[in-house]
Amino acid sequence: MHLPSTDPPRVLHLTQPVDGGVARVLTDLVKAQLADGAHVTVACPRDSDLAHTLRALGSDVWHWAATRGPGPRLAQEVRRLAPVLARARPDVVHAHSAKAGLAGRLAVRGRVPTVFQPHAWSFEAVDGVMAGLALKWERWGARWASRVVCVSEAERATGVRAGIRARWAVIPNGIDTEHFHPAAVATVRAAIPLLARAGGDPAAPLVVCVGRLCPQKGQDVLLEAWRTVVRQVPGARLVLVGDGPDAGRLRAAAPEGVLFAGAAHDALPWYQAADLVVLPSRWEGMALAPLEAMACGRPVVLTDVDGARESLPPGLDTRCLVPARAPGPLARAIRALLADPPLRASLGHQGRRHVLAAHDVRRATAAVAEVYRELLAPASGAHTACGEHTEYRESSHT
Repeated sequence: MHLPSTDPPRVLHLTQPVDGGVARVLTDLVKAQLADGAHVTVACPRDSDLAHTLRALGSDVWHWAATRGPGPRLAQEVRRLAPVLARARPDVVHAHSAKAGLAGRLAVRGRVPTVFQPHAWSFEAVDGVMAGLALKWERWGARWASRVVCVSEAERATGVRAGIRARWAVIPNGIDTEHFHPAAVATVRAAIPLLARAGGDPAAPLVVCVGRLCPQKGQDVLLEAWRTVVRQVPGARLVLVGDGPDAGRLRAAAPEGVLFAGAAHDALPWYQAADLVVLPSRWEGMALAPLEAMACGRPVVLTDVDGARESLPPGLDTRCLVPARAPGPLARAIRALLADPPLRASLGHQGRRHVLAAHDVRRATAAVAEVYRELLAPASGAHTACGEHTEYRESSHT
C-alpha cells in the first residue's frame, strides 16, 4: 500500500468491538499501514487483547471507554472522542462496526475524511423498535461518511435495499494466506490436548465451527442439526471454537459428540485438524472463518447470508451453501460431505486456490489504501454524490 503524500498520513481507527473478525481485520490493516510509514492511532477499550496486540505492532493505542452496544452512555462516549481527535490530528478517520461508526461519525461530523466499515449491518442484529432505530440512524449518518466500505457486494446491496444513500466502496475481506495453510490432519490432531483428553477414535470425522458464541453465528442451529448428524455418523465429533454470551446456554443444549474449545488466540490448528468447517451464521458481511478454513485446504458449509456466495469458488453453492436458520438442510449438507472424502478433498483444493487468488490480505489492505488515497487527493471525491459505488475487487497489491 502506498499513499502519495509528502508526509505519511495520520490515520485514526475507532473500534468497538475489540474481538472476533473486526479485531482481525483491523490488526491486518494497522500492520500494513505501519509498514507503509503511516502514523497510526487506534482508539478502543483499554483492557483488551486487541489493544495489547496493536501496541506491540507499534501503533499508538488510546483508551476509549465505550460499551459494545448503543445505550444511554452514547453521549458520553461521543464526548470522549473529542480529546482523541484533538490529540491524534488525523488525516483520515476509519470507524469499524456499528458502535464506533455511530459515535465516530457523531464526533467528527464530516470535518475530517471519514471511512465507515460496518462489518455487517447493525439493523440485522436486532429486532422490532431497535431495528427501526438502527436503520434510521444508518440512513441519516451516511451523510457523514466520505466512504462506506462494505466487505461484500451483498452487504452493499443490503444497505441499498434498506434505503441507505452512501458513497460506497466494496473491498472483500482478505486473510493471511501464508499463515493459514494446509497441514497433515493426523499430525495436527495428535498435538491438540482437548482432542487427546476427549478420547475416542482419532480418525473419526471432525467438524469444526469457529466463531463468537452468540446469536449471530448460529451455533444453536448447528447443535440442533448435529443431533441428526451424530445419529447418522456414529463417533463424529463437533468442536465449537470461541467464547461469548451464549456459552452457557449452548453447553446446556449440546448433544453427544460436542466439544467446547473456548476462545483461541489462533484457530489455525483447528482448521487444519478438521474434516469440515461449518459456519451457520444468521447474518454477516463476509465472514473470515470460511476464508481461513479454505486457505487451510478444508471444505466448508455456510449459510446463505451476505458475503457467503462471494467467499466461495464459483459453482460450489449447491454443495456448500444452505439456508440460514434451517437445521434440516444444514444436517444433510454436513452428512453428505462427511460421507464423501474425495469430494471433501476436491472442495478443499478448490477453496485454497480461490482464496489465494481473490482473498489475500494484501489485496484488501491495498484497496483500503486506494480509498484513503482518493480521499486525501487534492481533488478529493470525498464529497461526491451519495450513491456512488466504487469496486475495489481487482485492486492490485504491492
